[in-house]
Parts: sequence; C-alpha cells; structure tokens
Amino acid sequence: MTKERTAITRRTFMKGVGSAALGVAGLPATTAVTTVQDKASRVVLIRDEGVVSDNGNINGRLVQQMLDNAMTSLFDSSDPMSCWSQIIQPSDIVGIKSNSWRFLPTPPEVEQAIERGVRQAGVRQDNIDIGDQRVLRSDVFLNATALVNTRPMRTHAWSGVGSLIKNYIMFVPHPPDYHPDACADLAKLWNLPLTKGKTRLNVLVMLTPQFHNIGPHHFDRSYVWNYNGLIVSTDPVAADTIGLHIIQRKRQLAFGEDRPLQPTAHHIALADTQHHLGNADMSNIELVRLGWDTDSLI
Repeated sequence: MTKERTAITRRTFMKGVGSAALGVAGLPATTAVTTVQDKASRVVLIRDEGVVSDNGNINGRLVQQMLDNAMTSLFDSSDPMSCWSQIIQPSDIVGIKSNSWRFLPTPPEVEQAIERGVRQAGVRQDNIDIGDQRVLRSDVFLNATALVNTRPMRTHAWSGVGSLIKNYIMFVPHPPDYHPDACADLAKLWNLPLTKGKTRLNVLVMLTPQFHNIGPHHFDRSYVWNYNGLIVSTDPVAADTIGLHIIQRKRQLAFGEDRPLQPTAHHIALADTQHHLGNADMSNIELVRLGWDTDSLI
C-alpha cells in the first residue's frame, strides 16, 4: 500500500479548482467536531483499483479493508479496533447517518463496515441505527450520544454538491428552510440539539461520485465514474473540500474547460467563515493518500 502525506497550501489547492468557493477546516482528530482549532486537520484519501467492478458491483471485503487502513492512518494506530475505541464508548448510543437518495445511496457495504467498527467498540446492537430520512422517527437517533456521518459525493442542484455537511439536513422537519442562497447556512445543522458535538467520524464515499447534474434530482450514469475511493476524517469541512476539489478536477477533464458548479458550493467555505465549523486555512490540511493513485485528481 502506498502512503503519501501532503500539506495542501492555498496556492496548490486553488490551482485547477476554478472559481468555486472552497473552505477547509482544521480540527484535531478528537471525538467530536465543534470548534475551530489551529492544529492541522488530517484527511485520509484511500483508493483501491478493484473495489468497484466494471459493472458497478462493490467488493465489501475491500471496502472493509479500506476503512480499516484509513482508520489506522487517521488515528496513528496499527489496530483498527483500537481506533474505534478512541472515538466510541461501549455506553454510547450511535446513529450512523447515511444517505438514501435512490440513484446514488450510501452503499450497504460502507454502512456495514462502519457498523462493524461501532460494534467492535463494544456498543450493543440495539443501541445502533443506520438511517437517513427517518432519523426524526428513530429512538436511537433521537437519543444518540454519538454520530457517524457517511454519504456519497455528488453534484447538487441546490447546494453545488451534496456531501458531509449537507447530510444532516434530515435532522430538521422542514429541509427547504436551509435552501436559500444555495444552502449557504448548512453548517447550522451541526449546532442542532440532535447533532451538536456528537459527530465522531465522517466518511465521504467516493466510490462512484457524480460530477454533473441538470436540475433537481437529475441523474445520468454518464456523469458518474469509478473513482474507487473513500475520504475519512473527523473534520467534515476538510473532507468535503478534498471531495469538492476532486469533483472540480473531474469536471475540467470531462468538459475540457474550467466549468464552475452552478450553484457554487459556497456553503463549505461559509461553514468556516460564518459558522466556525472548521478552519479554512488550507495549509492546515494534512492529506494522507493511501493505495491506488492513478488519476487521483489531487
């Protein structure tokens, strides 16, 4: 397995990103994401050439291996089980916030790998739930002491991209309240009573991301490609930013020009500058790249 650590400076990050509004958080690898910190934020990008087959089948064994390797790198440990024990306690009630969009849902192989890690930390099965649109009807999510956030990366007609920050929108009874100004205030979702200070890990699924769409709920398989990756971090803003960079680079290659997202995903930058969910100093991202590096776009 190849391993490369890169500190991303503002100059190297913006090169090739185009005119999208971007932001990066810099938070330590602790049990929750709540405040801006000066410490570099570690983000692990791991890829495996064989995890998604040509016909779209996902290899669950490789997904588990990828998550295990990402965890040991993120938390500087040789044992994935000990990594989960750093962020989850046996007494926790754990909601795994997934995404169920019918065209590109969180793969069950990713959900199962995360649930296995939570179980390894000693959490009882009846204190674990995986859900999306029904979180406000789930006793586990309503009483959760810990959350794990996971969803696929895709372009989005209202927010530029649908990614980790946006994934908590189902914790409010009326999501359109967060749609104004291209969903600029999505970071407020992380200060809700059901979410504040509870997020222990973020897994941005980059197995088959979508890099373009036309209008709400549009899906065209020609705009999806096998990137075969996961982005893992305790910091959702930094993880989203790395994912956004990859999406923008893919758009440049696919369209042969710098074509900014419409609308731009400026909610990621605003998560720092207005809502203080993360640190936007790009020199404070420590990107760890593991595994297959061909066409990584970053």
